[in-house]
Amino acid sequence: MRRVADLGVRERVEHLLAAGLAAWCPIVRLELWRGVRGEGERAALLDYEQRIPELSINDEVWQAACKLADRCRKAGKRVPTNDLLISACARHHGVEVEAADTHFDFLKTL
Repeated sequence: MRRVADLGVRERVEHLLAAGLAAWCPIVRLELWRGVRGEGERAALLDYEQRIPELSINDEVWQAACKLADRCRKAGKRVPTNDLLISACARHHGVEVEAADTHFDFLKTL
């Protein structure tokens, strides 16, 4: 949604959306809504809400996120809470995270 986004990331996300392979969890949706700038982005998010399946964040996901946080701390790494929750949700639902964020690269190693 960013105007100045990494072209490769934008293309991968657009491909996943067009192919019907995209999914999100509530925290990703909230992060996107928090950054909405203008009616065009608002309209795009409203459209996404109709088309993109939402992966639930249940008690098992929360527990997995807490365990990931503990493993990060033991490894001496600080990872944002949202990223821990997104990673735990993706693992729980058996899907990959598409992100241009090195935190997710690290989380894959745990």
